[in-house]
Amino acid sequence: MLVHLIDGTYELFRYHYARSNRDPRRGAQRGVLNSMLDLVSDGATHVGIATDHVIESFRNDMLVGYKDGSGVDPDLRAQFAEVEQLLELAGFAVWPQIEHEADDGLASAAAVAAGDRRVERVLICTPDKDLAQCVTADGRVVQYDRRNRVLYDHAGVVEKFGVPPASIPDYLGLVGDSADGFPGLPGWGAKSASTLLARYGHIPAIPLDPDQWDVTVRGAAKLAAALRDGFDEALLYRRIATVELGAPVSATVDEMLWRGPQVGLEARCAELGAERLAVRARELVAS
Repeated sequence: MLVHLIDGTYELFRYHYARSNRDPRRGAQRGVLNSMLDLVSDGATHVGIATDHVIESFRNDMLVGYKDGSGVDPDLRAQFAEVEQLLELAGFAVWPQIEHEADDGLASAAAVAAGDRRVERVLICTPDKDLAQCVTADGRVVQYDRRNRVLYDHAGVVEKFGVPPASIPDYLGLVGDSADGFPGLPGWGAKSASTLLARYGHIPAIPLDPDQWDVTVRGAAKLAAALRDGFDEALLYRRIATVELGAPVSATVDEMLWRGPQVGLEARCAELGAERLAVRARELVAS
Protein backbone atom coordinates (compact mmCIF):
# COMPACT_ATOMS: atom_id res chain seq x y z
CA MET A 1 0.00 0.00 0.00
CA LEU A 2 1.20 3.48 -0.90
CA VAL A 3 0.03 6.57 0.98
CA HIS A 4 0.15 9.98 -0.68
CA LEU A 5 0.21 13.02 1.61
CA ILE A 6 -0.49 16.34 -0.10
CA ASP A 7 0.33 19.90 0.89
CA GLY A 8 -3.02 21.40 -0.05
CA THR A 9 -1.93 24.98 0.61
CA TYR A 10 1.04 24.63 -1.73
CA GLU A 11 -1.24 23.17 -4.41
CA LEU A 12 -3.71 26.04 -4.03
CA PHE A 13 -0.94 28.66 -4.34
CA ARG A 14 0.58 26.78 -7.25
CA TYR A 15 -2.59 26.80 -9.31
CA HIS A 16 -3.62 30.31 -8.32
CA TYR A 17 -0.38 31.71 -9.71
CA ALA A 18 -0.22 29.39 -12.71
CA ARG A 19 0.06 31.24 -16.01
CA SER A 20 -2.91 29.28 -17.30
CA ASN A 21 -5.21 30.50 -14.52
CA ARG A 22 -7.65 32.94 -16.08
CA ASP A 23 -10.11 32.89 -13.17
CA PRO A 24 -8.40 34.25 -10.01
CA ARG A 25 -11.46 33.69 -7.83
CA ARG A 26 -12.19 30.06 -8.77
CA GLY A 27 -9.49 28.71 -11.03
CA ALA A 28 -7.13 27.46 -8.35
CA GLN A 29 -9.82 25.21 -6.89
CA ARG A 30 -10.40 23.60 -10.26
CA GLY A 31 -6.67 23.07 -10.65
CA VAL A 32 -6.27 21.45 -7.24
CA LEU A 33 -9.21 19.09 -7.70
CA ASN A 34 -8.04 18.06 -11.16
CA SER A 35 -4.55 17.42 -9.76
CA MET A 36 -5.93 15.20 -6.99
CA LEU A 37 -8.00 13.26 -9.50
CA ASP A 38 -4.82 12.82 -11.54
CA LEU A 39 -3.32 11.07 -8.50
CA VAL A 40 -6.25 8.69 -8.32
CA SER A 41 -6.13 8.11 -12.06
CA ASP A 42 -2.46 7.17 -11.68
CA GLY A 43 -3.34 4.55 -9.08
CA ALA A 44 -3.31 6.34 -5.72
CA THR A 45 -5.76 4.81 -3.27
CA HIS A 46 -4.94 6.42 0.09
CA VAL A 47 -4.60 10.20 -0.06
CA GLY A 48 -4.50 12.72 2.78
CA ILE A 49 -4.48 16.47 2.23
CA ALA A 50 -3.26 18.92 4.87
CA THR A 51 -4.19 22.57 4.52
CA ASP A 52 -3.55 25.84 6.31
CA HIS A 53 -7.10 26.80 7.22
CA VAL A 54 -5.52 29.99 8.51
CA ILE A 55 -1.97 31.12 7.82
CA GLU A 56 -1.14 31.88 11.43
CA SER A 57 -0.16 29.13 13.89
CA PHE A 58 1.38 28.66 17.33
CA ARG A 59 4.70 29.70 15.78
CA ASN A 60 3.50 33.29 15.47
CA ASP A 61 3.60 33.49 19.27
CA MET A 62 7.25 32.41 19.17
CA LEU A 63 8.58 34.92 16.66
CA VAL A 64 7.45 38.39 15.69
CA GLY A 65 7.47 38.62 11.92
CA TYR A 66 6.77 34.95 11.33
CA LYS A 67 4.66 34.37 8.23
CA ASP A 68 1.04 35.46 8.41
CA GLY A 69 -1.74 36.16 5.94
CA SER A 70 -1.11 39.89 5.56
CA GLY A 71 0.29 39.64 2.04
CA VAL A 72 -2.00 36.97 0.64
CA ASP A 73 -4.08 37.87 -2.41
CA PRO A 74 -7.73 38.27 -1.22
CA ASP A 75 -8.95 36.16 -4.15
CA LEU A 76 -6.62 33.39 -3.03
CA ARG A 77 -7.40 33.73 0.67
CA ALA A 78 -11.12 33.45 -0.04
CA GLN A 79 -10.56 30.00 -1.53
CA PHE A 80 -8.90 28.40 1.51
CA ALA A 81 -12.06 27.05 3.12
CA GLU A 82 -13.73 26.52 -0.25
CA VAL A 83 -11.05 24.17 -1.57
CA GLU A 84 -11.20 22.17 1.68
CA GLN A 85 -14.94 21.68 1.20
CA LEU A 86 -14.47 20.83 -2.47
CA LEU A 87 -11.88 18.15 -1.74
CA GLU A 88 -13.99 16.64 1.02
CA LEU A 89 -16.95 16.45 -1.38
CA ALA A 90 -14.64 14.74 -3.85
CA GLY A 91 -14.03 12.03 -1.26
CA PHE A 92 -10.58 12.91 0.03
CA ALA A 93 -9.40 13.00 3.64
CA VAL A 94 -8.74 16.68 4.36
CA TRP A 95 -7.06 18.06 7.48
CA PRO A 96 -7.52 21.82 7.89
CA GLN A 97 -4.94 23.14 10.36
CA ILE A 98 -5.65 26.04 12.69
CA GLU A 99 -3.26 25.93 15.64
CA HIS A 100 -0.75 23.94 13.58
CA GLU A 101 0.40 24.29 9.97
CA ALA A 102 -0.03 22.06 6.96
CA ASP A 103 3.59 20.91 7.39
CA ASP A 104 2.74 19.64 10.87
CA GLY A 105 -0.28 17.83 9.47
CA LEU A 106 1.82 16.14 6.81
CA ALA A 107 4.44 15.08 9.36
CA SER A 108 1.79 13.78 11.76
CA ALA A 109 0.03 11.83 9.02
CA ALA A 110 3.36 10.40 7.85
CA ALA A 111 3.95 9.10 11.36
CA VAL A 112 0.50 7.49 11.40
CA ALA A 113 1.06 5.87 8.00
CA ALA A 114 4.58 4.70 8.78
CA GLY A 115 3.26 3.00 11.88
CA ASP A 116 1.02 0.73 9.79
CA ARG A 117 2.84 -2.37 8.60
CA ARG A 118 0.60 -2.61 5.52
CA VAL A 119 2.11 0.62 4.19
CA GLU A 120 5.07 0.05 1.90
CA ARG A 121 5.86 3.69 1.28
CA VAL A 122 4.65 7.13 2.34
CA LEU A 123 5.09 9.91 -0.22
CA ILE A 124 5.02 13.40 1.28
CA CYS A 125 4.13 15.42 -1.79
CA THR A 126 5.57 18.90 -1.37
CA PRO A 127 8.77 20.73 -2.33
CA ASP A 128 8.88 22.41 1.11
CA LYS A 129 12.36 22.09 2.65
CA ASP A 130 10.94 21.56 6.14
CA LEU A 131 9.44 18.18 5.27
CA ALA A 132 12.81 16.71 4.34
CA GLN A 133 13.26 16.09 8.07
CA CYS A 134 10.55 13.41 7.90
CA VAL A 135 12.37 11.25 5.35
CA THR A 136 13.48 7.95 6.87
CA ALA A 137 16.63 5.93 6.37
CA ASP A 138 14.68 2.76 5.56
CA GLY A 139 13.06 4.36 2.52
CA ARG A 140 9.49 4.02 3.76
CA VAL A 141 8.93 7.77 4.10
CA VAL A 142 10.14 9.90 1.19
CA GLN A 143 9.50 13.38 -0.12
CA TYR A 144 8.17 13.81 -3.63
CA ASP A 145 8.09 16.99 -5.67
CA ARG A 146 5.17 16.26 -7.99
CA ARG A 147 5.68 19.38 -10.07
CA ASN A 148 9.27 18.51 -11.00
CA ARG A 149 8.84 14.75 -10.59
CA VAL A 150 11.78 14.42 -8.21
CA LEU A 151 11.81 11.94 -5.33
CA TYR A 152 14.02 12.46 -2.30
CA ASP A 153 14.87 9.45 -0.19
CA HIS A 154 17.46 9.61 2.59
CA ALA A 155 20.37 9.71 0.15
CA GLY A 156 18.55 12.31 -1.94
CA VAL A 157 18.13 14.63 1.05
CA VAL A 158 21.84 14.33 1.84
CA GLU A 159 22.72 15.02 -1.79
CA LYS A 160 20.48 18.10 -1.94
CA PHE A 161 21.26 19.70 1.43
CA GLY A 162 24.54 18.11 2.45
CA VAL A 163 23.02 16.92 5.74
CA PRO A 164 20.80 14.00 6.74
CA PRO A 165 17.07 14.51 7.44
CA ALA A 166 17.57 14.74 11.22
CA SER A 167 19.73 17.86 10.71
CA ILE A 168 17.31 19.75 8.45
CA PRO A 169 15.85 21.89 11.28
CA ASP A 170 19.39 22.81 12.34
CA TYR A 171 20.28 23.63 8.73
CA LEU A 172 17.28 25.93 8.41
CA GLY A 173 18.01 27.43 11.82
CA LEU A 174 21.42 28.53 10.55
CA VAL A 175 20.65 29.56 6.95
CA GLY A 176 17.08 30.77 7.55
CA ASP A 177 13.94 30.30 5.50
CA SER A 178 12.59 33.39 3.77
CA ALA A 179 9.32 31.64 2.95
CA ASP A 180 8.60 31.24 6.65
CA GLY A 181 9.96 34.60 7.70
CA PHE A 182 13.03 33.81 9.79
CA PRO A 183 16.49 34.97 8.72
CA GLY A 184 19.03 32.51 10.08
CA LEU A 185 22.39 33.80 11.29
CA PRO A 186 24.50 36.48 9.54
CA GLY A 187 27.07 35.03 7.17
CA TRP A 188 25.81 31.47 7.40
CA GLY A 189 25.00 29.95 4.03
CA ALA A 190 24.24 26.54 2.64
CA LYS A 191 27.88 25.53 2.27
CA SER A 192 29.05 26.50 5.75
CA ALA A 193 25.95 25.08 7.45
CA SER A 194 26.07 21.76 5.61
CA THR A 195 29.80 21.33 6.20
CA LEU A 196 29.55 21.85 9.94
CA LEU A 197 26.29 19.98 10.44
CA ALA A 198 27.54 17.03 8.40
CA ARG A 199 30.34 16.83 10.95
CA TYR A 200 28.57 17.77 14.20
CA GLY A 201 24.93 16.94 13.49
CA HIS A 202 23.14 19.63 15.46
CA ILE A 203 23.69 23.27 16.40
CA PRO A 204 24.46 22.68 20.11
CA ALA A 205 27.22 20.24 19.15
CA ILE A 206 29.12 22.78 17.02
CA PRO A 207 32.06 24.08 19.07
CA LEU A 208 31.82 27.82 19.68
CA ASP A 209 35.59 28.08 19.34
CA PRO A 210 36.48 27.79 15.63
CA ASP A 211 39.93 26.47 16.56
CA GLN A 212 38.16 23.31 17.67
CA TRP A 213 36.50 22.75 14.29
CA ASP A 214 38.07 19.81 12.52
CA VAL A 215 36.52 20.69 9.17
CA THR A 216 37.58 23.56 6.93
CA VAL A 217 35.09 26.38 6.45
CA ARG A 218 35.81 29.75 4.85
CA GLY A 219 35.39 32.65 7.27
CA ALA A 220 35.39 30.37 10.31
CA ALA A 221 36.10 33.13 12.82
CA LYS A 222 33.19 35.29 11.65
CA LEU A 223 30.84 32.32 11.49
CA ALA A 224 31.77 31.26 15.01
CA ALA A 225 31.24 34.81 16.28
CA ALA A 226 27.81 34.93 14.64
CA LEU A 227 26.95 31.59 16.23
CA ARG A 228 28.05 32.75 19.67
CA ASP A 229 26.15 36.02 19.37
CA GLY A 230 23.04 34.46 17.86
CA PHE A 231 23.03 31.06 19.53
CA ASP A 232 19.64 31.51 21.19
CA GLU A 233 18.15 32.83 17.95
CA ALA A 234 19.51 29.86 16.02
CA LEU A 235 17.88 27.48 18.49
CA LEU A 236 14.61 29.38 18.17
CA TYR A 237 14.74 29.21 14.39
CA ARG A 238 15.51 25.49 14.65
CA ARG A 239 12.47 25.02 16.87
CA ILE A 240 10.29 26.91 14.41
CA ALA A 241 11.58 24.75 11.54
CA THR A 242 10.89 21.54 13.45
CA VAL A 243 7.61 19.95 12.44
CA GLU A 244 5.19 19.22 15.25
CA LEU A 245 3.75 15.73 15.56
CA GLY A 246 0.29 15.37 17.03
CA ALA A 247 -1.48 17.75 14.65
CA PRO A 248 -5.12 16.79 13.97
CA VAL A 249 -5.17 14.25 11.12
CA SER A 250 -6.77 10.89 10.42
CA ALA A 251 -6.26 8.37 13.20
CA THR A 252 -5.67 5.45 10.83
CA VAL A 253 -4.54 4.80 7.29
CA ASP A 254 -7.94 3.35 6.48
CA GLU A 255 -9.46 6.79 7.00
CA MET A 256 -7.22 8.07 4.19
CA LEU A 257 -8.83 5.78 1.60
CA TRP A 258 -10.31 7.77 -1.29
CA ARG A 259 -14.08 7.39 -0.94
CA GLY A 260 -15.16 8.72 -4.30
CA PRO A 261 -17.54 11.63 -4.94
CA GLN A 262 -19.96 12.55 -2.17
CA VAL A 263 -23.41 14.09 -2.35
CA GLY A 264 -23.04 17.72 -3.30
CA LEU A 265 -19.95 17.44 -5.51
CA GLU A 266 -21.89 18.02 -8.71
CA ALA A 267 -23.49 21.19 -7.37
CA ARG A 268 -20.17 22.48 -6.04
CA CYS A 269 -18.41 21.80 -9.34
CA ALA A 270 -21.24 23.54 -11.20
CA GLU A 271 -20.60 26.65 -9.08
CA LEU A 272 -16.98 26.50 -10.20
CA GLY A 273 -17.80 25.93 -13.84
CA ALA A 274 -16.10 22.55 -13.53
CA GLU A 275 -18.85 20.05 -14.25
CA ARG A 276 -16.42 17.84 -16.12
CA LEU A 277 -14.46 17.25 -12.93
CA ALA A 278 -17.51 15.80 -11.19
CA VAL A 279 -18.01 13.54 -14.19
CA ARG A 280 -14.37 12.52 -14.05
CA ALA A 281 -14.62 11.64 -10.34
CA ARG A 282 -17.62 9.39 -11.01
CA GLU A 283 -15.81 7.72 -13.90
CA LEU A 284 -12.79 7.01 -11.71
CA VAL A 285 -14.99 5.21 -9.19
CA ALA A 286 -16.49 3.11 -11.97
CA SER A 287 -13.14 2.25 -13.60
